Amino acid sequence: MADLNDLAALRLDRRARTSRSSGRVWTVAIALAIIAAATGGWWWSTRAQAATVHTASVVAQSEGGAEGQTVLNASGYVTARRRATVSSKITGKVIEVLVEEGMRVRAGQVLARLDDSMTRATLALVEAQLAASRTDLAENRVRLAEAQLRLDRQKRLAAEGITPQSDLDTAQAEVDAIRARGAAAEQNVVVAERQVSVRRTELADSVIRAPFDGVAITKDAQPGEMISPVSAGGGFTRTGICTIVDMSSLEIEVDVNEAYIQRVTPGQRVTAVLDAYPDWSIPARVITTVPAADRQKATVLVRIDFEKLDPRLLPDMGVKVSFLREPAAGEATAGEAVRPKVMVPKKAVRSTDGTDFVFVVREGLAERRAVRVGSASGDQVEVLSGLTAGERVVVEGPADLSDGARVEEASRS
Repeated sequence: MADLNDLAALRLDRRARTSRSSGRVWTVAIALAIIAAATGGWWWSTRAQAATVHTASVVAQSEGGAEGQTVLNASGYVTARRRATVSSKITGKVIEVLVEEGMRVRAGQVLARLDDSMTRATLALVEAQLAASRTDLAENRVRLAEAQLRLDRQKRLAAEGITPQSDLDTAQAEVDAIRARGAAAEQNVVVAERQVSVRRTELADSVIRAPFDGVAITKDAQPGEMISPVSAGGGFTRTGICTIVDMSSLEIEVDVNEAYIQRVTPGQRVTAVLDAYPDWSIPARVITTVPAADRQKATVLVRIDFEKLDPRLLPDMGVKVSFLREPAAGEATAGEAVRPKVMVPKKAVRSTDGTDFVFVVREGLAERRAVRVGSASGDQVEVLSGLTAGERVVVEGPADLSDGARVEEASRS
C-alpha cells in the first residue's frame, strides 16, 4: 500500500497556478496600457504641433494682351432681334392650336386654325355668282353675234335699196346695245372673280402660320377662344396665338451712361457674363451705338452681338458686360499667345527684409516659397514667378509659421 504522504505530494496546487496566470494577465495589461499611452501621447503631440491655416488656390487668368484690359462695365439683357406675337388677320374663333411652349417651328408651319364655316359658305356663294356672271357673258356674246349677222344683212339690203334706212339704223342700235351689255357682263365677271379671291384669302387667313423659323416661348390662346388682330371685347378676345423668337437673332442690349459713351466703339471686343452662369465668359462685339440718348436716365443704348451662340442663351436673361480696350500699335492682339496671369490673394503674400514669399501647403506641411509679385487687382495680386496654377497657399495662419511646419487646413477658397 502506497504511502499517503507521497500521494499528497503529487496533488496539484490550483491556488499557485491561478496566482501565476493572474500575474501574467496583469503584466500584458500593463504593457498594453504603456503602449497606448505612448501612442496617444505621440498622436496628441503631433496634433498639438499642427497649425490651423486657411488656404486658397492659385488661379491662372488668361487675357488677350492689351485687349484684356476693361475700360467700362455695364449691365443689360439678352434680347431677340426677331420676336413676334403671332396673331390672325381676321377675327374668329380658335378651333385648333398646334403649338406648345418650347416647340421649334419652321416658317410657314401651321400654328392654329380658326372656324372657317362662314367663310366657306360665303366663298361658295361668290363662286356661284361668278359662274352666273360668266354664263351671262357667254349668252351676251351669242346675242351679239346674232345681232351682227342681222346688221350685215341689213347693210346689204340697204345698199341694194330693198330696205329703208330706218331698218339699218335699228339693227345698228341693237348691235351697239348688246355690245354695251357685253362690256357690263365682262365687268361683272371681273367683280365676281375679285370677290372669290377675297373670300379665298379670308379662308387662307383662317389658318395661322409661323412667319419665320424660331422657338415658341408662350402659348396665348386655347381652342374656343375668340382672336382678333386688334384688341376688342375687353379681356375676352385674344390678340395672339403664341410668341415666337428667332434664337439666331439673340444679342445684348445695355444702357451706357452718356458720360462714358466715348469709350464704346463699333466692333469693340466685349466679355459678357450671364447672371445665370457667372463662371462662363462669353466673347462678343459691339454692333452699334443707337444714335439717341434717354434724357430720363441719361444713358445711350448699345447693341452687342455674340461671337458664337449657345443653347444656354435665352431671351431676357440678365447679363453683365465688360468693354475691352482696343490694342494700340505694337501691342499683342487676341490671336497672339499671351502668358496667363497667376493670381493669389494679397493676404497670402508675406514680406521679410524686402523679400516676398508665400507658404504653399503640400502633404500637410507648409513650404516657404519665395515669389516675385506684380500688379494688384482688387484683393488679388499677380505673381510673376515662384508659383503655378492649382497650388494652395496659406492666406491666414500663425504669424510664426515656419518652413516645414505641420499644418491643418481649416477652410479652402
